Amino acid sequence: MSNYAISIKSVEKKGVLDEITEIITAHNINIAYLNLFIENDFKGSINIELEDVDDINLLIQDLNNLNSVYNVKIYPSQEDVFGKRVIIYGGGAQVSQVALGAITEADRHNIRGERISVDTLPVVGEKPIAEAVNALTRLPRVSVLVLAGSIMGGEIIEEIKKVKSIYDLTVFSLNMPGGVTEVSDLIVTDPIQAGVMAVMQAADTAVFDYRKLDKDNRKF
Repeated sequence: MSNYAISIKSVEKKGVLDEITEIITAHNINIAYLNLFIENDFKGSINIELEDVDDINLLIQDLNNLNSVYNVKIYPSQEDVFGKRVIIYGGGAQVSQVALGAITEADRHNIRGERISVDTLPVVGEKPIAEAVNALTRLPRVSVLVLAGSIMGGEIIEEIKKVKSIYDLTVFSLNMPGGVTEVSDLIVTDPIQAGVMAVMQAADTAVFDYRKLDKDNRKF
């Protein structure tokens, strides 16, 4: 069995998604991720990541038999295309330096077969950053979050705790006041080094793992 991504063009009307998911369930396939939106011509576009697919051709045939479906296309899984994600939040100057280290390190590992993407969001303020942290529960493939700012605390700390309680997320932080370092897995002073270490943590081709460090020595 294999993992696939499929894109379905459909009629835009109530009940179409139910019809599609019923067929997928009948094939005993797990839906790992689903995204849908309305295109300019008012057709529905449904993108689905599927796991444990036994017969993809039979599934496509059954989906195409639906009157509400125009066509179904198969694509490589997002995991195969983009792989793991390193997310960087915080002030613009710090984010750019963390991204410099992360992108440079990701390039080194991707040449060796990894697929690691780096996403940045220069955002400031306690509430906007807390909302961005909360949004990670709705993003696929996130491996490491790097918090790159001058001071972070309050709601941000509470959101990190919530996310880590339900999601296998590694959090690295720059060394800063505000309390966010207390809920981070690793604290790194140099932003470029923080980006490098975040990618090394995500990469299967690296030997670095912050969990091998003594808890009293997780600050650089």
